[in-house]
Amino acid sequence: MIAHLAAALTLSVSASVSASVSAVPAAAQSAADLRLPGTNGMTYREQQGDPVRLSAYGLGTKRTYLRTPAGNAFTWEKNLSEVSVAPGGTLTAGVPAAYRSGYDSLVVTDRATGRSTTIRTVKKPLTASYASWSRDGRRVALTVEQKVRGAWQVLGFTVVDVAAKQARTVRISGLSPKAGFWWSPDGNLVARHGTGLRVHRPSDGAVLRTYASAGLPTGPEDAYSPSGRRLATWCPARFKEPICLVDAATGTIARRVAARPEAVFGWWDESHLIAVMAQGNAHRLAVIDFSGKVTRVLAGVPAETWDSDLWLSFTRTKPQGS
Repeated sequence: MIAHLAAALTLSVSASVSASVSAVPAAAQSAADLRLPGTNGMTYREQQGDPVRLSAYGLGTKRTYLRTPAGNAFTWEKNLSEVSVAPGGTLTAGVPAAYRSGYDSLVVTDRATGRSTTIRTVKKPLTASYASWSRDGRRVALTVEQKVRGAWQVLGFTVVDVAAKQARTVRISGLSPKAGFWWSPDGNLVARHGTGLRVHRPSDGAVLRTYASAGLPTGPEDAYSPSGRRLATWCPARFKEPICLVDAATGTIARRVAARPEAVFGWWDESHLIAVMAQGNAHRLAVIDFSGKVTRVLAGVPAETWDSDLWLSFTRTKPQGS
């Protein structure tokens, strides 16, 4: 399967981490230190008023952790290879760690009642994973893969209508082996294509537009800013800067960011990204601005944890566009 992009799919714990937290106003010091089980002592430092909330994380597909609905604890979801929380926080979407009766599936859980619904997606040997919630929380997109001559090949996507409890799979020929589908703010699907991106219609996979040479997406999570006006990509080779910010309306590169992160896990707000930065023999999860400066450290990431294919999933706590 596609990796969770530890160097891209899918965030030294010591006093020095707390000391390096910067750009936090004195009035915003109401904080919670969240211990992350299974990460060799990794602690996530949350502040009241943060625009996003760490809602799930994992180590590859071996261990998946979900934040409890009302608390500051994370539980190991032993039967899931991945899980993500819907916008608004009322539902979760999880991919089981094994086929059920010869099918892959999506498990949708109501966090208030604990009731789960299992929706079949694709038949073995296909897999449907890397769940992406639409911004309205009504649909989940999954990337469909199959192992071909020992390597995973992307064949298309599955869209799950959560309310109808139905899944529809669309195959597309000529996709990149690491295409990875995720939602655009207007309800279409985006995947890497060549040295850029393509936007597909979710009903039939038709190509609606191409961002040629705009750079590859920074990860399998939503690369669009909260307003939807820009999306983050890894800059094409012609630029020295690693990160490009693309104007979503025109497809042109509007700005380049000089920071050199190991991975990007989406947007913090309209003017900051969430990135994993190298720090000596370890890493740190941080908020960076468009000048490449670290404005806040969210967590130290031990080397062993990072090497275990750490991925993180965030849920926005403020309305999109704020």
